[in-house]
Amino acid sequence: MSKEDIQQVVRKSLEEYFTDLEDQKPSGIYDMLILTVEKPILEVVMARAGGNQSHAADMLGINRNTLRKKLQQHGLL
Repeated sequence: MSKEDIQQVVRKSLEEYFTDLEDQKPSGIYDMLILTVEKPILEVVMARAGGNQSHAADMLGINRNTLRKKLQQHGLL
């Protein structure tokens, strides 16, 4: 799956989200989307890294402390 394929999936999901809202006013979409996507990203990368936080942080391109904070936020520690 390419970067463009992932973008299409996100785009389609957002369009469906707006359709499902009907007449309701959307709010907080950015935070909702980031939190929704971030947890499975962390789960998959941690599994691929064999639970090694340093390796996972390198894979994600973030600091290990940032990774730990995000893992705690999502209840993954």
